[in-house]
Amino acid sequence: MPDFPDLLHGPWEWSLFFFCAVLIGLSKTGIQNIGTVTIPVFALLFGAKHSTGIVLPLLCMADLLAVIYYRKRFHWDLVIKPMPWALAGLVVALMLGNGIPESSFKMVMGGCVLLGVAAMIGMNHPERIERIVASRLFAPIIGFVLGFSTMIGNAAGPILTVYLLAMRLPKFAFVATGAWFIMILNYAKIPLQIVVWDNLSWASFLLDLCALPFILLGGWIGIRIVHVIPERQFKVLMISLTIVATLFLLY
Repeated sequence: MPDFPDLLHGPWEWSLFFFCAVLIGLSKTGIQNIGTVTIPVFALLFGAKHSTGIVLPLLCMADLLAVIYYRKRFHWDLVIKPMPWALAGLVVALMLGNGIPESSFKMVMGGCVLLGVAAMIGMNHPERIERIVASRLFAPIIGFVLGFSTMIGNAAGPILTVYLLAMRLPKFAFVATGAWFIMILNYAKIPLQIVVWDNLSWASFLLDLCALPFILLGGWIGIRIVHVIPERQFKVLMISLTIVATLFLLY
């Protein structure tokens, strides 16, 4: 493993890395799915599978920032209900990830995001949403897919959006509940990626520490956006950004 300055080459790659760190901070405290845009960028910079280890500490830093700020606004019952199934999804993705070649890993990442977009499009029918949410299978299925997609490329954002929109949460509760849910999963992934995938290193962690000021900047911007954007525009913006990010990833 090279030293952390050698993980990126030239000012263009460093600038892109720091810009993505701003987007990650913004996604955790404000516009959740804008972070999906960083998935293909990090895959381009570091390789699809190796990028998951470099991005994970960035996500954990941003998660902590979000849950501290929104600590009184989240719905604990919506975090707990699908969590066992999400942890099962983590384990399945962990095992499958060892058998997926690098050339196919990007397509699996794209498929996870595309699934979330398809589900969001289907949420335009309120009566259908009510039937799905009332089903006993809803929490297990959504939890498993969340866990699987966050392990494969940190791509759980669109699926999480589907889940939280289905719960009809106001914007502050939406951001807070999503932040707590993903934080638990991300911190659970750390020992798994160290022991099984071996894609976390001190070099990549030092690189991530360099991006901490940019995560804080993005977090501050996200907080300001949530305070000023109306509820309807907030939801439309998240769905639109997810579709754009999915097309970029699959391309």
